[in-house]
Amino acid sequence: MAEEINSKLDSVPYRITNPELIPTERYYDEQFFKLEAEKLWPHIWQMACRLEEIPEIGDYTVYNILDKSVILVNTREGVKAFHNACRHRGVKLVHGAGAVGDAGFVCPFHGWQFSAEGECTFVYGRNIFSEEQLKKSEIDLAPVRIEFWANCAFINFDNQAPSLRDCLGPVAERMEARNADKLRMEWWFGTELPTNWKLAIEAFQEGYHVMQTHPQLMETSFHGSKNYGPDAEGNFANDEASSRDAVNMAIEFYRRLRDGMAGMVHSTEVEVLSKMKDIEVPDDPNLAYQIFHGTAYEAIFKDAKERGVDAFDMMKVAADMGFHAVEFMFPHFFLLPIFGAMSSYRIRPLTAETCFFEIWSLVLPEEGQEFDTPTEPTVLPYNSQEFPEIPRQDYANLPIQQLGLHNLQFMRLGKGGEGQPGEGMISNYQRVIDGYLAGLAPEKLAKAQQITNCGFDSTIHDIGF
Repeated sequence: MAEEINSKLDSVPYRITNPELIPTERYYDEQFFKLEAEKLWPHIWQMACRLEEIPEIGDYTVYNILDKSVILVNTREGVKAFHNACRHRGVKLVHGAGAVGDAGFVCPFHGWQFSAEGECTFVYGRNIFSEEQLKKSEIDLAPVRIEFWANCAFINFDNQAPSLRDCLGPVAERMEARNADKLRMEWWFGTELPTNWKLAIEAFQEGYHVMQTHPQLMETSFHGSKNYGPDAEGNFANDEASSRDAVNMAIEFYRRLRDGMAGMVHSTEVEVLSKMKDIEVPDDPNLAYQIFHGTAYEAIFKDAKERGVDAFDMMKVAADMGFHAVEFMFPHFFLLPIFGAMSSYRIRPLTAETCFFEIWSLVLPEEGQEFDTPTEPTVLPYNSQEFPEIPRQDYANLPIQQLGLHNLQFMRLGKGGEGQPGEGMISNYQRVIDGYLAGLAPEKLAKAQQITNCGFDSTIHDIGF
């Protein structure tokens, strides 16, 4: 069995043979990109839309991935997904979000009509077609497999693939405990990056870049550079600071994270934290930091409940079920939790060296709170000053990294170690991609995805092949 797996993997161009070295052709080679389009994207679960995009019966949106287009529509029977193509001669029926009218989806070419449930309800000039060409199964919209998690609809073009849940693994429970299914959009941005989709993903799979790329966060990071030093123990980086300094630094860190990322820490949460400057803490700054966070969880939870938010017990969840500040769901979806609010990312390939990158700010709503929910992202140039500070800083690096990789044979990864963060998630998910390109068994690939969905700053793991 091992020989058969290795033989299949050996057929993959630019295969990862050393988990600490990633061949750079994987980020720009046209044939590799075409292989991903053929072997990867048609067989994986993809986050296709947030359900609040289509809240009412008849509402629909469109998810595009490479040459595929899918309609997601809220029907009387629940949300369904269909290939976005008229069953007559393939014309796309819709091009964005909207609501189904009385006539349903109408083909703009020859007028065929389809209900929200996908049934073909009208064929102009039926008498010119043979009955064989008008069988119901042949002219109703072609369905796409769909499953739901975290208030999102996921689609998969492969009807034989393992379930979404089997592919997510333990990350699903971690995010469910944090009420991910109740989150709602505050805003939604998108941009086209001159960057391979994998490169864009990898910028958020490790925290090693924070020191240089996000110095405003490192300045107020409790652990600072000690996470990466030879004596990394996760202790307070400034040995001369007092416990009061540790508390103030933590508050300032979350304020900067709010300003720089918005959804990751919400303004309501920072307002609660700002009132905690005078809490009683012991003289030990490391212990003070721990007590501050325990108190913060309780205070933010209490404030949320008082405002009518369906919040979770943050202290209990943090103790019972740890989490990472960046949680990855293979192949292209992120949730970034700290307290109750989250940021979210989705990255889709466009060409071998371009991708579409989306960011959401998500919040647990107050009871009765109404949202001006967007149905499509506000699309900005990748260097727009309208993006929050943190993505602006990341977007500045990615295009020049894409160019630089043409002059490099391998990217080399920090494997991490006991007590030290690493860049292992990049290796882990890239090797899962190799498994798809090699055509390994779906069950083996699902288990590998579960291992990969382990949070950022991961070490290199044994993914089973």
